[in-house]
Parts: sequence; C-alpha cells; structure tokens
Amino acid sequence: MENLQKFFKNKKVLITGHTGFKGSWLTQILLNWGAKVSGIALKPNTKPSLFQILGLEKKIRNHFCDIRDFKKISEIIKKEKPEIIFHLAAQPLVRDSYDNPLYTFETNIIGTANILQAIKETNTVKAVVIITTDKVYENKESGLPFKENDKLGGYDPYSASKAAAEIVIGSYIRSFFNPVDYNKKHKTLIASARAGNVLGGGDWQKDRLVPDIVRAVFERKEKIIIRNPKAIRPWQYVLEPLFGYLLLSEKLYQGKKELCGAWNFGPKESNYLTVEQLTKTAIKILGQGSYEIKRDYGKHEARLLKLDSNKAKKLLGWQSQLGIETILEFACDWYKAFYGKKNIIDLTNQQINYFFKSWL
Repeated sequence: MENLQKFFKNKKVLITGHTGFKGSWLTQILLNWGAKVSGIALKPNTKPSLFQILGLEKKIRNHFCDIRDFKKISEIIKKEKPEIIFHLAAQPLVRDSYDNPLYTFETNIIGTANILQAIKETNTVKAVVIITTDKVYENKESGLPFKENDKLGGYDPYSASKAAAEIVIGSYIRSFFNPVDYNKKHKTLIASARAGNVLGGGDWQKDRLVPDIVRAVFERKEKIIIRNPKAIRPWQYVLEPLFGYLLLSEKLYQGKKELCGAWNFGPKESNYLTVEQLTKTAIKILGQGSYEIKRDYGKHEARLLKLDSNKAKKLLGWQSQLGIETILEFACDWYKAFYGKKNIIDLTNQQINYFFKSWL
C-alpha cells in the first residue's frame, strides 16, 4: 500500500465524473496521496453533494462540461496532459435510463468514445481505467457469477449502454491501443472495470437504497419505501472497487500490457443480500427507521447478479474484505456525523486512512 501511495505522488491524474459519489471519494484519495488531480464533469446534481462538502472544487483543476462534447473534451485533455485517466462520467441510473434512453446512450457510449478518441489524439496518457458496471452481462439470472469473458447484454437502456461502451473500449484497444503494438505504435494501456452496488457516506443520488434510507430517516422522518424487496444485489464499500481501479492503473502505467481489457471488482459472497435484508440491517445500525414495501413493476430491474473477481485476486492481489455490517457502520457513521454537523472532511479522511491501513 505504501508503494501505491508513493506511486501516485506527483502523478498527473484526470478523473471524469469527479463531482459524483465515487468520483469525489477517488479525488480525495488521490489528493491525500499527493497526486496532481484535474477533473471533467457536470456540476454536482445532488444537494447535498460530497464534492461540495469536501471542498474539492478549490483543491483541483476543474472543467465543468458535458462528456458528449468532443471538442471540449479533446481540448481539456491536451491542456492537462494527464498521465493517468479514470473515466467515471456517466448517466448511472437504471430507472432514469427508462425515462431518458437517448441521453443515457449518448452519455455512456459516445462519451466513452470521446474520451478514447481524445486520448488517441494526444501522447501523454499512459494508463486508462474506464468504469462500466456489473450490469454489462447478458443476465439470465442463473445464480452463477459472471466472468470477464462472459457474453455482454443489457435489458434496460442503462445496462445496454454500458455493454455497448465495453464493445467500444474493446474496439479502440484492438484498433489503436493494441498491447502487441505497445511501445512501438503507442504508449497507452487501457482497461475497463466492472463493480457492484457501492455503499458509503456522501451518496445522495436518487433511486439508490442507502441514500433513500438516509433521506427517509434524517430528512423526511417517514417510512423507507422499498420497491423490490427480494432482489439480491452485490453490495460493497465504495473504497473497495476504487482500490482495485488504483491498483490496476498502477500496473498499466508500469507497462503490464497483459492486464489490458475487462476486470470484475465484486464483493465477497456474504455481501449478496436482498434489498429487504440490507434495509433491516441499516435500520438496526442507525437505531431508528421503519420501512414499507411498494412494489413497482413498471421498470424491469434484475433480481440476481453476481461477479467472479478471481482474476483481480490472482493478478492484482485485490479482494473484497469488508462484511456488510462493517460497510453499513462506515456509511451510517458518516451520515450521522453529517446530519450532526460534525467535521465531515476529517471523518472522510479517517475512513480512507483506516481502510487503506488494513492493506499495509
């Protein structure tokens, strides 16, 4: 871990989607490690927002623009000259993708192509990690965990857009950033990363379970509404997949060309719980709250999805470590501190330090 921290010191890192939940945590980690961070994103779309709470706008070089605008994206990348890029910018919600399918496809597919094309037109980027989702697979809900080479698919527009983005990534790798041609025709190695449902403090996105619980308990003082109580989800702490992305980017930067391509970063087996089980556990940890079930059959969502992360364990030394109760305790402590008007920046950094010390 100390080596990973030392690696990122003074590295020029660009994060797209840095104003979002995962992007804000990743930005804070890299700042703590001494990286020179810049970001491309829309302005935060939630109030409150972790990006604003952590005061990140004043700590990095910000570029607020739409990922669909190739001209601007290309200009920013040429100006910033990043060595490492993490591409997280996306329309990230399954249910929103039913309401705005075209925007979802444009953002998640063309946005990804814009980043790849801009990288192609510069010569500073050495490592790229593009974040897609665990929902890229053709999911027949067999109960078997998906491996990276399983068939891609997508029932809803969000899942389909991310699977299509994976095809775009694969095409750019084979056509322009082929590992066979590394250090001959190009000096850039690219990978994609697929993670589960991340939990942690600072998420206020709509239609996500923990933010819905937090809003119901702390803001509206009403019952928590759950739509799909028996759906099983791959719950994991936000810092766990981020750690995987960081490890992967380091190896790509170092020229490990065999690591190009797709990666799963899923939770441990015991963290596959139903929505109802997770809600009950969160209420227990918070010491307050109650819920009711209001089923919504209007928008299809998968009931079961599992990832096989053996590749990351074998080749990166990465694995999910935290159990669901520990994860929820971290998240609930964060939200309690926020609503109790405690020093949230200090707590965020304490949680980051505590998590990464476990890997020393």
